[in-house]
Amino acid sequence: MHAIPDFFPSDTSRESLLAAQKLVADYVIAEDDFGELRLIAGVDQAFLDDKIISGIVVLKFETLEVVERVYSIQFVNYPYIPTFLSFREGPAIVSTFKKLKNPPDILLVDGAGIATHIGVALNVPTIGITKKILCGTGEQPTEVGEAKPLVYEGKNVGWLLKSTKRSRAIVVAPGHRVSLESSLSIVRACLQGNKLPEPARLAHGYVNELKKKKSE
Repeated sequence: MHAIPDFFPSDTSRESLLAAQKLVADYVIAEDDFGELRLIAGVDQAFLDDKIISGIVVLKFETLEVVERVYSIQFVNYPYIPTFLSFREGPAIVSTFKKLKNPPDILLVDGAGIATHIGVALNVPTIGITKKILCGTGEQPTEVGEAKPLVYEGKNVGWLLKSTKRSRAIVVAPGHRVSLESSLSIVRACLQGNKLPEPARLAHGYVNELKKKKSE
């Protein structure tokens, strides 16, 4: 595992954060680098006042049966700065991941850039999932299960995947140690008739359930 401080510097100056992002880019592996896929997990965050709740749900890949759920609650130490959200949410994800008794073979992360950052920081294969396009363009797929390339600066950086009949396509993007092709096939295998793949959907529900309980 790489040293976490290298990827989440205490210095929040723009120069320091840009240097950390470059470091992440230097480490990222854009091809498959994982073994047999037995466990898959989703991670999501929710904010409550000045705290961030991070939750991870681990499932068996073959059956999508829940194996473990863990969470952590931390004070937000980074300000909200567009394009630097990995620094705001990443440390909480790392802290939560370290609590797992059953670490997953693949981690689905809410966000493309943060998926890469977390993957490198933990040296874990990751895939990013988002509900809307943050950068790039692509044709909207029309059939359930259909995917169209998401293109940014002339390069295929992910997929627009139509997961349900009535919703717009979700974005699927490789994070770290997962190829473009595998990111799509793995997420497709986790679809259960909902907009989000099951690990991401359950993680989203988990943190919102925690937020509701903590705010009561």
